[in-house]
Amino acid sequence: MCLAVPAQIIELDGANATVDVLGTQQRASTRLIPAAQVGDYILVHAGFGIQVIDPAEAAETLELIANMPELIADDLPDDAPDPFAPLPDPAAEPIPVGAMSAALAQATEA
Repeated sequence: MCLAVPAQIIELDGANATVDVLGTQQRASTRLIPAAQVGDYILVHAGFGIQVIDPAEAAETLELIANMPELIADDLPDDAPDPFAPLPDPAAEPIPVGAMSAALAQATEA
């Protein structure tokens, strides 16, 4: 599944923009939307602005994204792992070689 995320343009430098998504800044190309201006909300997909959108639409989508952990939690079984938990650091907690071999053997048998 692909997802385009609403972002507000906070700075333009030619066809490159600095955008804000829920407080995180990133770079996005505006080559596909040359009329976009500072302050506009755009949909960003894979680093490219693909459409200028209405601020109300952007706000509605950003609210859904911000509430996603709670929305997904309602559909998960009670014993499901937290899909938003940070991934373990493999350097701090290496996977034992035997466990990896067993997991690979089991996967190839299926």
